[in-house]
Amino acid sequence: MSLVLNEDEQMLKDAAAGFLADKAPVSALRKLRDEHDAEGYSKTLWKEMAEMGWTGIAIPEAYGGLGYGYVGLGLVIEQMGRNLSVSPLMSSIATAASLVNIAGSEEQKQDLLPRIASGNLLLALALQEGRHHAPEKTSLRATSNDNGYSLSGKKVAVLDAHVADTFIVAARTDQQDNGEQGISLFLIDANTAGLSTERVTMVDSRNSGNVILENVQVSDNQLIGNLHGGMIVLEKSLSIANICLAAEMLGISLQAYETTIEYLKQRTQFDAVIGSFQALQHRAADMFAELELCKSIVLAALQAIDEDAENLNLMAAGAKAKLCEVTERVTNEAIQMHGGIGMTDEFDMGFYIKRARVAQQTFGGYSYQLDRFALLNGF
Repeated sequence: MSLVLNEDEQMLKDAAAGFLADKAPVSALRKLRDEHDAEGYSKTLWKEMAEMGWTGIAIPEAYGGLGYGYVGLGLVIEQMGRNLSVSPLMSSIATAASLVNIAGSEEQKQDLLPRIASGNLLLALALQEGRHHAPEKTSLRATSNDNGYSLSGKKVAVLDAHVADTFIVAARTDQQDNGEQGISLFLIDANTAGLSTERVTMVDSRNSGNVILENVQVSDNQLIGNLHGGMIVLEKSLSIANICLAAEMLGISLQAYETTIEYLKQRTQFDAVIGSFQALQHRAADMFAELELCKSIVLAALQAIDEDAENLNLMAAGAKAKLCEVTERVTNEAIQMHGGIGMTDEFDMGFYIKRARVAQQTFGGYSYQLDRFALLNGF
């Protein structure tokens, strides 16, 4: 396994960097926030991303995608992290489309994946129910009836909930089992009777929301994967999503670090450039070493997805935990080294730390992933 990008991967990374810096920089996020945009993302940008093939980059060619793999998707998402670019790529492609590709029936794949790859269908995973990520504690009920199932309950922190066309909803189908074995996954159209959404704008100015289901009727053919077997599917799809989040946090951290280094070279105090102060040099050197390690960790984890590695879940937990730790450290240091200006809204660094904190907690933060890493290692 080589932890060096090949020529094609480097070209993709450079192309994504140039495109996003031009079309979706931090100023675009600021504009979406200040104008209280109804969609919360640019449909024009999303269309351009689809035309470039990004929405189908990790979807197999048989279903209308490019079949390039998750290393390619991760490189794009890393550059999105650098620019804080807003799009449904994380919710619809890295998370929901991955789940459909893993567990969907052939009919479901033929129906959904080509539309996702073209950017014409937005999917969202409706999973979390409480304040913390705990899929095994799903309590939303799916009650069996003559026509299939009736779902009632509420999901929170659903990425891009108010703009999603279709939801993948985790529900408890085995009422006798309160653990991991009684959960199933259902495809539900956003316009289904009894389903409603509430938009919630997060601290990072991104889209999230609540999904409320009141006696929503679903048929057996809306089931993804096996009945009561949803957790097995979720484990793998969430591993993929967390590795992609790690790639985004790598981009956030690298940009925060590089911006801070430039500031240290320019800011003067006591008639000296503050970058000449040994204490700050040591802190910068520590961050550099950690970020170099993170580059290898993220790339290895992305390669593990493409290789369908047996230890994928372990790699995902380790990558997410490490990037949570390093991203928190780097963004904190960036704020401190910039002094008071780092906390002002006029300065971009505040946007980076806010997005970092949300990305860290999405689908399980540092403590959750560290515990998972330990359990998967037999501790």
